Amino acid sequence: MILLYRIILKLNTTYDRFIQNIYLKICIAKGLKVGEKVRFVEVPQFGTEPFLIEIGDETTFSNNVRFVNHDGGQNALHFLEKYKDVRTFGRIKIGKQCLIGADTIIMPGVEMQDNCILGAGSILTTSTRKGSVYAGVPAKFICTIEEYGDKLLAHNVMYPRELEKVRPNLDAYIKENLPHTYKPIK
Repeated sequence: MILLYRIILKLNTTYDRFIQNIYLKICIAKGLKVGEKVRFVEVPQFGTEPFLIEIGDETTFSNNVRFVNHDGGQNALHFLEKYKDVRTFGRIKIGKQCLIGADTIIMPGVEMQDNCILGAGSILTTSTRKGSVYAGVPAKFICTIEEYGDKLLAHNVMYPRELEKVRPNLDAYIKENLPHTYKPIK
């Protein structure tokens, strides 16, 4: 029975990827600019104006990323004469070698400069400086990319690199050897 479930799951995943690739091609045809070697765990939602978005080379997107290119809140004001012609749009530019975490939203008028990380679950409402990590709601500066790298090195999980060639072997090793230590309560 598990084999049948795995086949169904594989068919569903293949179908989802197919639809995402079609959507990406449509957005590019509408003017979305995508650099070289951009990686998508899942293709983002590019909104109704994908032509206002530019993505730099070697950037990685996790799942459930959404771009917002205009302010829909203006629609609540159009019944007032003073605001009937209010329209707000903004370009979004993502630099080279950035990482956009899962479940993030990138708002209009934002530029992420090169080598930046946007943490999972964040809403980016401001531009970022090169080589920085931003996270939160709204996203705020957390640290430099180097400080983040040093923090990761301090908590690095070591294992024999040859295990990466066969994922089930790596999984078994990590399951058996990863200590049961957890973050302290703050």
